[in-house]
Amino acid sequence: MQSKINVGIVGASGYTGGELLRILFAHPHVEITQITSERNAGKLVKYSHPNLRNLTNAKYISINDLTSCDLLFLCLPHGLSQKNIEKMRNLAPRIIDLSGDFRLKNKDDYQKWYNIEHQKVELLEQFVYGIPELHREKMKDAKYISSAGCNATCTILALYPLLKAGVVDLNKEIVAESKCGSSEGGNKFSLASHHPERTNCVRSYKPTGHRHCAEMLQELTFNDNKPKINFSATSIQLVRGILTTSHVFLKEKLEDKEIWKIYRKEYSNEPFIRLVKDKVGIYRYPEPKILAGTNFCDIGFELDQNNKRLVIISAIDNLMKGAAGQAVQAMNIMYGFKEETALTFPGLHPI
Repeated sequence: MQSKINVGIVGASGYTGGELLRILFAHPHVEITQITSERNAGKLVKYSHPNLRNLTNAKYISINDLTSCDLLFLCLPHGLSQKNIEKMRNLAPRIIDLSGDFRLKNKDDYQKWYNIEHQKVELLEQFVYGIPELHREKMKDAKYISSAGCNATCTILALYPLLKAGVVDLNKEIVAESKCGSSEGGNKFSLASHHPERTNCVRSYKPTGHRHCAEMLQELTFNDNKPKINFSATSIQLVRGILTTSHVFLKEKLEDKEIWKIYRKEYSNEPFIRLVKDKVGIYRYPEPKILAGTNFCDIGFELDQNNKRLVIISAIDNLMKGAAGQAVQAMNIMYGFKEETALTFPGLHPI
């Protein structure tokens, strides 16, 4: 295990890049040596990320000025990672890509869900899909990791134990909806993000066809039994956070304790999964508000006593467990660091 690794962050002026910087400046085994932004090259990083004042006086550089390092985090817009991947591979032996460019194993899925023809099909199998709870062992020996999408992460972690255990009736449809904070849209301005248009909204922005469905189908298929997942996404009055409500129908009626057993079997030793199902208080189920800044995924459930429907509620911070935090968790596994390193912030209450 190295005491320090030299890390570069490519495309660091966005929200996800800012979170990576915030986490990694506190990481005892990391030295951030290069931070790129094409539109901000030559400018101080703290002007884009004012929360980092007094932590760094670093300036952005252009991607063209990158030099060799141990690890590169790629925070580029979709499509640019595959375009630049050969250059990145020549600069760093290990890469963690936070875009969607290498998440899917089937090249045809990129045409279907992203409406693009993938430019580096031969590399798809070399990237490990980036949810540690599913692929921790592969990450230990990985050179390349593709971080999962935020909505995909929140939904997959909620459904994975049930589908793996084979208790879901796959003849029935699975319906899931994510209520999402505005930071999911990134920091580029648009009419949709304009304050009079965005504030106080409950806006269904992707009722069908969300590209993260491809990840859900890929990761939740067991023994070639692909589930039927119907997913919708809704914007709400929240900056950070996702609350996903998933509805499945069980093969046979189960008791609460049997559902608990399934989740505990899968997640009892997971440092960032919390099972939340309290009988009293106002936080009886997962709530993204108190997860802001944390790397936790909280999961709860409720059995419908009238039928075999099980409602699963999951919550994350989309910029953390849905992006930067999960990427650092993967890095920790990749390098043999303690998995929780730099990720133990418990959140705030009240907030």
